[in-house]
Amino acid sequence: MLQTRPDFFSRPNGDKAPLPFAADEYAARLAGLRAIMAARDLPAVLLTSMQGIAYYTGFLYCSFGRPYACVVTAADCVTVSANIDAGQPWRRSVGDNLIYTDWQRDNYWRAVTHVLGPVRGLGVEADHMTLAAREKAATFTGAALHDISADIMAQRMVKSPAEIALIRDGARIADLGGAAIRDAIRPGTREIDVAMAGRDAMEAEIARAHPGSELRDTWVWFQSGPNTDGAHNPVTTRALASGDLLSLNAFPMIHGYYTALERTLFLGAPDAETLRLWRINVAAHELGLSLVRPGLRCSDICAALNDLLSDEGVLEHRSFGYGHSFGILSHYYGREAGLELREDIDTVLEPGHVISIEPMLWVPEGRPGAGGYREHDILVVTGTGAENLTGFPYGPEANVIA
Repeated sequence: MLQTRPDFFSRPNGDKAPLPFAADEYAARLAGLRAIMAARDLPAVLLTSMQGIAYYTGFLYCSFGRPYACVVTAADCVTVSANIDAGQPWRRSVGDNLIYTDWQRDNYWRAVTHVLGPVRGLGVEADHMTLAAREKAATFTGAALHDISADIMAQRMVKSPAEIALIRDGARIADLGGAAIRDAIRPGTREIDVAMAGRDAMEAEIARAHPGSELRDTWVWFQSGPNTDGAHNPVTTRALASGDLLSLNAFPMIHGYYTALERTLFLGAPDAETLRLWRINVAAHELGLSLVRPGLRCSDICAALNDLLSDEGVLEHRSFGYGHSFGILSHYYGREAGLELREDIDTVLEPGHVISIEPMLWVPEGRPGAGGYREHDILVVTGTGAENLTGFPYGPEANVIA
């Protein structure tokens, strides 16, 4: 006879693991979320994004097509996870955990509503929730859904001292990865071989410096020649050759926190136009570094950098915005879109913001100096200016490889 199988259950397994931050850090974050709930008159919040759940609980899920959640009420903080992950979500979260099973469709929503109870209004992350999930949420909870994504993004944008310390160490590890990448560059070496050298160096240092962490997601994009045209172009097996423009991109991931080092390099002797474009981009980089301070709007910094590139006659070659926020962020989750150096972002910088300066010029193939030029530093906004966390050198004087 087939045993009765539950829709959901609770089963702590093992001991709680070391989390990225102390319990009082998560308590402060949840207090901030509950202040948002009180201001919006919401009795509960349903978090569904990787960045939202990780920020408030420490648990970074691996979806693999299954939904995950964190339900926050005035008294409780409970993650809802799939049975395939067993006890790991409980071990890696600051609060309680409820496991849903695959035995029948919509057990995820039955588990969510079990934690929620009857609620008249529910905060959700509308920038993450699909239309199908929104319909299920309304059907199963019976609550009016209210988008709180902008509110919690604004909370995440101001980093705590503990977060800044983690980002600082990430920047240090990115510099180590950059050095390993630079040392691996030589004619005939493939992009993938150079990338693996940088990734291995960073993962080894994360394991040493953060022994309680989950080791996941650290990566390198190393591009050469025509592959430098896109900032997010994947690694290939292209072999490096003398005369190649190169792009170094190192991304150590610690507890879901993203840091980055990006540098332009050249293998061999660069031609005059390559040097001119590279130095223009360096000038934009240095101007951006000088402008980051409290009180300035993101759009004002963008306008100043646009003016410099326009005066040099290369504004048409600008590739994207000049910088973005940091925190729980990855190439497949997270984004604090309210803190980007773009024309349409008027956020005023304030102490605790962490932002990159990363101008990029892209010159298409067939033109002198063709390729992509990019530099990237991480800055913490302080009370009077900004602290640059990146130490790896930039520019032709440092990164021409004979």
